[in-house]
Amino acid sequence: MSEPTEVGGEGEGGGGPRVEIHYCPRCKWLARAAWYAQELLTTFEQELGEVALVPSPTAGVFDVVMEDELVFSRAAEEGFVEAKELKRRVRDRIAPGRDLGHVDQ
Repeated sequence: MSEPTEVGGEGEGGGGPRVEIHYCPRCKWLARAAWYAQELLTTFEQELGEVALVPSPTAGVFDVVMEDELVFSRAAEEGFVEAKELKRRVRDRIAPGRDLGHVDQ
């Protein structure tokens, strides 16, 4: 058996922070979690190391966490965040000076 090889690294999208999207499978929120992950990876492909989808054993959970810091909580905000607002929150933590184009309009 061959040893696993490391993919990515600094400057290749592999050395940035990890984002975790914790979602409730019983609430059928996997598709929303995957959509948020796609939006973040598309926007921050060079800045993020990875985005992980984490099924929660607790009903009703939908949280976005980056490096152990809560970025968004559906329960605390009493609803879902728009993708552009989530992108702003992530940007403000990893690349505060970066222009997000139409998202910042």
